Amino acid sequence: MAVFELILCIIAAVVLSSFLSRFIPKVSTPLVQIALGALVTQLPFFPDVTLDPELFMVLFIAPLLYLEAHEIDKRELLRSVKLSLSLAIGLAIATMVAVGFILHSIWPSITLAAALALGASLGPTDAVAVSSLGKEAALTQRQTGVLKGESLFNDASGIVGFQFAIAAAVSGVFEIGQSATQFVVSFFGGAIFGLAVGMIADILFESLRSIGWETTTSRILMELFLPFLLYLGAEAAHVSGILAVVAAGLTIRFDHTGIGPNVARTNIVSSSVWGVLSFTLNGTVFILLGMLLPDAMSASWDDPEISNWRLLLAILAVSAVVIVMRFLWISLMLRLARDTTTHKRRKMTPQRWRSAAVMTFGGPKGTITLSLMFTIPYTVSSGEWFPMRDELIFIAGGVIVVTLLLANFLLPLLAPNHDKDASMEMSEITIEVLRRTVEELSGRVTSDNRKAVLMIIDSYTKRITRLKQRIGETDPQGYMQLQIDALNWEKEYVKARLADAKAHPSENKAANDLEAEACERLLDQIMNSLRHIETAHDSGRTIWQLKGRFRALQRRTGMLVRRVNSKIRRTTPLFSDDELFAHTRAVQVDAIEHVIDRLYEEMGKDTYNTEHCSGLLLDYRRGEATLRARPNVGDNAEAQAQAEEVKRESYGIELGVIQDMYEAGDITRAQSKQLRRNVYVMSVDADAQI
Repeated sequence: MAVFELILCIIAAVVLSSFLSRFIPKVSTPLVQIALGALVTQLPFFPDVTLDPELFMVLFIAPLLYLEAHEIDKRELLRSVKLSLSLAIGLAIATMVAVGFILHSIWPSITLAAALALGASLGPTDAVAVSSLGKEAALTQRQTGVLKGESLFNDASGIVGFQFAIAAAVSGVFEIGQSATQFVVSFFGGAIFGLAVGMIADILFESLRSIGWETTTSRILMELFLPFLLYLGAEAAHVSGILAVVAAGLTIRFDHTGIGPNVARTNIVSSSVWGVLSFTLNGTVFILLGMLLPDAMSASWDDPEISNWRLLLAILAVSAVVIVMRFLWISLMLRLARDTTTHKRRKMTPQRWRSAAVMTFGGPKGTITLSLMFTIPYTVSSGEWFPMRDELIFIAGGVIVVTLLLANFLLPLLAPNHDKDASMEMSEITIEVLRRTVEELSGRVTSDNRKAVLMIIDSYTKRITRLKQRIGETDPQGYMQLQIDALNWEKEYVKARLADAKAHPSENKAANDLEAEACERLLDQIMNSLRHIETAHDSGRTIWQLKGRFRALQRRTGMLVRRVNSKIRRTTPLFSDDELFAHTRAVQVDAIEHVIDRLYEEMGKDTYNTEHCSGLLLDYRRGEATLRARPNVGDNAEAQAQAEEVKRESYGIELGVIQDMYEAGDITRAQSKQLRRNVYVMSVDADAQI
């Protein structure tokens, strides 16, 4: 029962962290989760937490690294593989040696082998933190590729080096030749094992698909099972399980093969499952880190025989060694690297020094470091207690916190997002979002919905074309404001028409009710979008939204009451769904004409940019022409309803793509917010109507 309660507490903390991060955007999600982990351990009902390092590696690190390797940009990884491997192997070994000798010299009570073990554990960077910490900083594609590539490969070198150093500390004997041989066997053996299993898995999965045995359930279960099988199999073969998982993730490509709606739906479900699992595991890793750090560090801090000042000095000294070594190594690699065009070495300019600093602070330490430190045995081969075990864990925990804090607060200063609202950048990002949405929609085409989906894809294609034409737009905020004002003009027109229908009811009650319900339906659609994008009500936004939803509920309740009343009093309804659909479209055409007239008036004034008015006029004209060109606009409500359903689904896909890009660090929080507003605008934009 205690384990179940622990799992519930951790999941609750992960969910809470996702909400808190929205209110403190300057603090990275990993830091929020570490703080939450430290706080929940203070709750009276919280069970004790112990970490089994081997279980931690297979349960959390293996699937996360597999997913990271599978989704990484392979071309960018190949371009930066030399620098990534240099950091993952060369820097890891150099850090191990430097930390070991310096720590031993300033604190002789810590044996050289134990200090080397600490240095080896500080070699791996945290793959999760690398992805999370750069969201508020403008890291280049190359910087991101180098950091992600390093985080994939350096776990193996750090773990192997740590194991050899601990063996020397326990036995008192260190064989350099034997250790080097074991390192090479473990490193390259793990890579070969992963490549072999990856190719076998590709053949197996593609064969099952070709003979029609693949189902969504079997595919997801096999995918989830694969990284655990890889890690355990490699460890049983005495090679690096981490590197085997990474190699297989880079090799496997079965989910990019095959065509047809069934394959597309399976890939969509797979992406969703991995997305939820990745977020949960990522959060759990840092929550656990926050839970373990206080207890891990309190044993040394509360020890009266150990000076707290000496502990803090050791943390600062080791942190300085790790950071300085990393900066010097990266600077040297950048200086030695040859230009891809001229094939000549380039001098270090201020921009390249800044790039070296960004990649220095972009490699924080994390959970792998702490999990390795927990594997330090309590005794040595002679039966005595392992010297300074608690102090080594304390220093490792302090370095983790220092590097995470530096990454969180220095990266945005070194690489600020000055151009995050630039029109060209936003237009290019929007085009990428629309392209990904079209790709996902294309995978959902079936014989039943083919016509409806192709209509939506056509509207997205037109949006992409217009955005490409508008790449040079210098005032995207002004154009966005004009779109919002145009929606408000539509709203006021429909409200006035609804008020007139209620104030001057005609003798034909059916016609009057049809007019009222069509206006209310269109008004709900417009108001729903305005509640998501309106900025003029920031001071009382929540109250304004609640009032709007209450008014919408009143309108829908009124419509329902009228329809129920008409069914009770008559054997047939006052009007059919086809008639309601056709009249709603007619009201919408009239509202479009009203906005077009208003835009013509505004073009002669100085309120809006003339080019913005002209561009929006073209959009509304296209929308009006599209609506008028369909002769069966009211003849088949079922077919049109299907198109409307696909349209709503496409907006959900678009919002999902935006969230995925934000979580992957491809766009910033401000950009994701603006993109979401664009979706809500387009949901009632005339050109996007079906």
